[in-house]
Amino acid sequence: MKDYNRGLKSGVPIGLGYLSVSFTFGILAVSYGFEWWQAVLISMTTLTSAGQLAGINIMLNPASYIEMLISQLTINVRYSFMSISLSQKTSPQFKGIRRWLFGFFMTDEIFAVAVSEKEVSTKFFAGLTVFPYIGWTLGTLLGAVLGNILPEMIMNALCLAIYGMFIAIVAPKAKESIKLFAVVMVSIALSFAFYYTPVINSLSSGLSICICAIVAAVFGALTFPKKEDTANE
Repeated sequence: MKDYNRGLKSGVPIGLGYLSVSFTFGILAVSYGFEWWQAVLISMTTLTSAGQLAGINIMLNPASYIEMLISQLTINVRYSFMSISLSQKTSPQFKGIRRWLFGFFMTDEIFAVAVSEKEVSTKFFAGLTVFPYIGWTLGTLLGAVLGNILPEMIMNALCLAIYGMFIAIVAPKAKESIKLFAVVMVSIALSFAFYYTPVINSLSSGLSICICAIVAAVFGALTFPKKEDTANE
């Protein structure tokens, strides 16, 4: 139980952060016409802010299942790489059905805390996921319920918070790295092009997000390749 309790404590800050972010998602989902229980169900079964935002945009249009699949794979594929990386530090008990179950809870913040451990035990990871999951679900519920009560002007203002979250994540890193800044600028330019250019602006937001992400990533990989360390060869 010691590892579990330590995981619980480590997950408290993440849960509080998720509470505010998912609150905005709940408001946004209701403003798009979703019922409060639908917004909560999405958060309970998905647990990915960017993926959920893209998903409800596609459902709103609506779009094809293939487009939904492509957009979610593009946005959430990073979790697969995080899981592979973290698997190198898990304890021997972290296998089988436990990996399948705990893999659902993999997020950027949970990965950042777990990867700092010398060895990740199943008890620690189980404790670490509790408050983030509760915070994400509860925040969505509060936002969705209040979304039916708050004035439209306040709702529209609060809906901008989720975009502010993404800016807050990217901006500090982009200031530190000219390479990352260039990739971000390419992504922004493409996003403007998909919004204002005739013909291609008819594409759904989900598909345009996928194209922007892939093209920007390819640009970064080709323009700023990372050289392999051959010092130890």
